[in-house]
Amino acid sequence: MRSTTLTSAMMLVLTGSVWAADTAEDNIRQQLGQVDSRLQVKSVEPAPVAGLYEVVLSSGETLYADMKGEYLLAGQLFRVDTEQGLVNLTEEKRNLARQSAIESLDAADMVVYAPQGEVKATLHVFTDVDCPYCHKLHEEVPALNKMGVQVNYLAFPRGGPGSAAHNKMQTIWCATDDERRARMDAAKSGERLSAETCDNPVLDQYMLGQKLGVTGTPALILDDGTLLPGYMPAARLQQILKLN
Repeated sequence: MRSTTLTSAMMLVLTGSVWAADTAEDNIRQQLGQVDSRLQVKSVEPAPVAGLYEVVLSSGETLYADMKGEYLLAGQLFRVDTEQGLVNLTEEKRNLARQSAIESLDAADMVVYAPQGEVKATLHVFTDVDCPYCHKLHEEVPALNKMGVQVNYLAFPRGGPGSAAHNKMQTIWCATDDERRARMDAAKSGERLSAETCDNPVLDQYMLGQKLGVTGTPALILDDGTLLPGYMPAARLQQILKLN
């Protein structure tokens, strides 16, 4: 979700002398800080295009800048490949960031539906218990488990803090293991849960989802960090995951 801060910054022309800095990274950080101190730079690295630098913000958004930080591009960078066609380099980098973020999570903070046998693939699914297409995807979980796909649910109450979905998901995450799955099943079936509150990761996961590019539910993240927005039937996911 594009922030108003970034949008405002992109509309400004960076004028005046460039800050006295030793590196392109210093220039870019100082120029963005001069425009708006809320634009927090996470990393600056040379882009695949000569003369451009890839700037990743703490919000998860990616910009491209010249070495002086005087010019900024907001968008996606593609490479033309004779065999693969257009290769989205920006999304490839985001996939790596999503993969790293997901790998750092503790399974104890998720609602996990594991297959009985070998785990051939894992889907991390940002879900909202009040989302109709999340209900539809949940009906596919048994079929996915039979294929060897483990489904790890992460919370993404679309209405944000204090919403009805947020309150329901707190109740789910206040349970553990089998009971947590039972509550998820009940909520996805439209059953009413007795409200509970506890120390839980629901809002942390919601904010993580925003940083990873989640704008709606369900949002599926594959093992390689690829983000698949929206509902997909199990048969289609089987093809994408290349499972027999």
